[in-house]
Amino acid sequence: MRGIVHTLALILAGQLAQAVEIEDRAEFGDPEAGRVLSVLSTTDAVVFSPLVEAFLAGRPDLRVTYTVASSQDVYDAVLSREGGFDLVISSAMDLQMKLANDGFASAHVSPATQALPQWARWRDHLFAIAQEPVVVIVSTRGLAGLPEPHTRSDLVNLLRDNPERFSGKVGTYDPAVSGSGYLFATQDARQSDSYWRLAEVMGTLSPRLYGTSGAMISDIQTGRLILAYNVLGSYAQALLEPGGDGRVIELEDFTHVLLRTALIDRDGDEPELAGEFLDYLLSDEGQTLIETRAGLPRINEQALRAGPHLRPIRLDPGLLVYVDPLKRQRFLNEWAAAVTRR
Repeated sequence: MRGIVHTLALILAGQLAQAVEIEDRAEFGDPEAGRVLSVLSTTDAVVFSPLVEAFLAGRPDLRVTYTVASSQDVYDAVLSREGGFDLVISSAMDLQMKLANDGFASAHVSPATQALPQWARWRDHLFAIAQEPVVVIVSTRGLAGLPEPHTRSDLVNLLRDNPERFSGKVGTYDPAVSGSGYLFATQDARQSDSYWRLAEVMGTLSPRLYGTSGAMISDIQTGRLILAYNVLGSYAQALLEPGGDGRVIELEDFTHVLLRTALIDRDGDEPELAGEFLDYLLSDEGQTLIETRAGLPRINEQALRAGPHLRPIRLDPGLLVYVDPLKRQRFLNEWAAAVTRR
């Protein structure tokens, strides 16, 4: 069994070259294998490699190409019908729902998919493979005696009352460039009016805007940031040094839980193989590897019941509200007026 044969960073690949920027591509298995499963994903290849290698164990006739792109580029690749991918995995639930709702996903019914909770699947076309809290990270050194926030109201008060401490030291996603950041911001706005109060307070502090959770976490560790809002908890757990300065906070008024989802591309060449890999990801073995090797929390309804503040972002057509181009632009304009003062 071969591992990753090669990795090509920041390339433009095949027919996708005209429209979509590929961040990474990895190949697993025997390069001469006759059958090829093509996966398009927003999750780094190094994170998913243990799962792909376990799936391929004992299957010398099969190889997997694993392509990584941003959530928007993943969506555009499927929409353009130029990629030829079989399984599509993304952290942008709204864009995945749009693809599934518009007929770009094939139905898949199996014992593994039927075992998912209702909130973790949609019409046998879209399936959650991991659940990830969206958190706040603070630098305990940067707070230097100030109270840690436990709710958004606490956070508003903390930032408003200490502008000299937090000016230029608060980070969050830029929803105009990040699919996940746009999802989190719109879900915040749907959930509570307190988000706009928080956005306006952050806007007075010259916040730093980011395209990834990893960049925010890095700047917490270097001291460039004191607080980062709406960070993927799985990245925080993986990247923060144990016992270090960064502290993860799940806000008690509500903490969104992102569902990392997968769909079978309607126009893929290997829908049966895509279904097999999807079922493997949802199997007990696959879910165990997702949690222990990939560092992504497995689908766990009991964990949600134990944490009433944890609220999964629902897989339903409500996700489509802010995908509409006019509503998207209206939201981004309102967000920019509050946060960047444009």
